[in-house]
Amino acid sequence: MRIIQISDLHIGGLFKQDSFDTLVDEVNNDLKPDVLIISGDLTDEGVYFQYEKAKKELSRFLSKNMIVFPGNHDYRHTGYLLFPQFFPDIGKSIDSKVHTYRHPENLNLKILITTVGTAVADRDEGEVGESQNLWLNRVLKEDNKVDDRSIPEGSSSKKNTVKIVAMHHHLIAIPDTGYTNIVGISDAGDVLRTCLANNVDLIICGHKHRPWLWDFGQMKIAYAGTACSWRYRGVFEDTYNIIDIEKDGVLKVDIKIVGGDRMPLSDVVSRYDPEVRVTRIADMMSPD
Repeated sequence: MRIIQISDLHIGGLFKQDSFDTLVDEVNNDLKPDVLIISGDLTDEGVYFQYEKAKKELSRFLSKNMIVFPGNHDYRHTGYLLFPQFFPDIGKSIDSKVHTYRHPENLNLKILITTVGTAVADRDEGEVGESQNLWLNRVLKEDNKVDDRSIPEGSSSKKNTVKIVAMHHHLIAIPDTGYTNIVGISDAGDVLRTCLANNVDLIICGHKHRPWLWDFGQMKIAYAGTACSWRYRGVFEDTYNIIDIEKDGVLKVDIKIVGGDRMPLSDVVSRYDPEVRVTRIADMMSPD
């Protein structure tokens, strides 16, 4: 099963139309994901004409399962009132959603994707809030117990649910992001506890514009770069993430350059040199 995460389009003055056109072609004709996630900051200023263009551009994707939720830029200039008008499936501005799928090659394996609203009107920092965090805990807890009867005969794994939590803001700071190391989720500790206590496999975030991966063994946190804007930070290329889930529940997260190659997202971390600070993913992919 394949999930693609695209983040931080920033449709407006810094939007790169040519990169987005290439992105649409890759997703529709080459990658063909089962689920497409747009993890916030569709617009740059949250104004009406940017929402109109965002709606038009996103309609070009052919994926039948598209998950869209807002970022802090979408909630600027009363954009929090416009988002549910243009993307009504999101519901109220702070609504969370649960999306459930079955692995096409193993129908006993459930893929649970839970979206958490972190954007707050006219604020750059994010917040989950106590009520939403309690809701997330209840949703995730329902799938904590493994029912051996749901496991196919001969399977070496007893995993029957892959849990993914998706949000716009970051939970943990990453390198080369300056002030945005501070501007994250105010109650990040509460959310981290909820995810770790309920065996979440993967958290995906945007907001940073800096591809990265924190690996906590049981749980990973994957950050997506900006897919098609000039708002680079740390990595100066348009990128997005590809999440492949094997039929035994194993997850693989790759980074993909728009119009270029792909590699494991973990390589961005393992090849990072704090003194050299390689800022082109293409350089990392080149032979030594």
